[in-house]
Amino acid sequence: MSALTTDEPDLDAFARAVASEAAAIDAGFALVFFSQSLVEAGALSRALSAHAPGLHHAGCSTAGEITPQGLEEGHMLAMLLPSASFTAVSAMVDNLSSSGMDRITGEVEALRRTLRVRVGGERTRNTFALCFIDGLSYAEEAVSSAIHWGLDDIPLLGGSAGDDLKFETTRLISNGRVTSDSAIIVLIATEIPFHVFKTDNFVPTDEKLVVTASDADHRIVREFNATNAAEEYAASVGIVPQTLTPLSFASHPVVVKVGGEYYCRSIQRMHADGSLSFFCAIDDGVVLSIAQPKDMVESTRAALREVEERLGGIDLILGFDCVLRRLDARNRQVFRDISELYRVNNVVGFGTYGEQYRSMHLNQTFTGIAFGERQAAE
Repeated sequence: MSALTTDEPDLDAFARAVASEAAAIDAGFALVFFSQSLVEAGALSRALSAHAPGLHHAGCSTAGEITPQGLEEGHMLAMLLPSASFTAVSAMVDNLSSSGMDRITGEVEALRRTLRVRVGGERTRNTFALCFIDGLSYAEEAVSSAIHWGLDDIPLLGGSAGDDLKFETTRLISNGRVTSDSAIIVLIATEIPFHVFKTDNFVPTDEKLVVTASDADHRIVREFNATNAAEEYAASVGIVPQTLTPLSFASHPVVVKVGGEYYCRSIQRMHADGSLSFFCAIDDGVVLSIAQPKDMVESTRAALREVEERLGGIDLILGFDCVLRRLDARNRQVFRDISELYRVNNVVGFGTYGEQYRSMHLNQTFTGIAFGERQAAE
């Protein structure tokens, strides 16, 4: 696998470099992640179509990038999959806000049939699925669940597209198409050994927040414990409500218990009336616990070490890292340490507005797929 990245806005130069590398390693598919602060999605899509017309691709806009040099911002990144080791098929699902979930499951089943035809039924056993979803669609939970339903036992992971914390518009690109309010599903069969994993860095406390008034359709909480949401949250974490920022929410996450496990339900931003927007689905009656962060560097290092031991070595990791982890790392002054950890473990990917892992939509989590060496498998 090859990963190319640049912070130069010269789209033709980037697309030519991608085309050249794709030809050199005979890549049939590319994953493309980009900052909208650097490039416009339509222009990037046109450049790729012009200079690498035979290269299928899929990807999205970001809230930061993970490049071979570590954590970056304002970059574009292409990850190329050589045809000798990977067979990829993809589909774009439009109009998520008005789309039935049966249609998404149907797209997945059609993709599985296409992949079986391409590689043969026996070789589809070593398959994983990626999804990229508009991070401002309010649809990630339903979409992830619908995709997972159609996959059977194929592992799913992915990330919600971002827009550098502007919260205005995210973009997805796929083989010349540029959309919002959509999702991309990619099925990839490979002979390379791989392992899907997730890691986070929080533990729940006994401090509870019960959602007593919300706008579930727009993921807005108006009241916790029958009190203004921002005021109650701020009191629980010991912060003055007027000083709440994305950094505050990153440093003091809230979690919900599902099936005996805790998952983050991260706050996106505070509104003028003291209501709070969330990155994940929320509803009246949901009980949240204030979480206590633990050492991000050590928890991430331990997770990567476990993956390396499992695979007998890491060739590359495709990672989806919540933007709130990035903010928290800066706040706790461990940004460089996390960046270096990603660099030495060959992590590439992007900063997300949410992570998909199997059937779940998550926040404040790193989800990844690690690829081992082919020799280790043999």
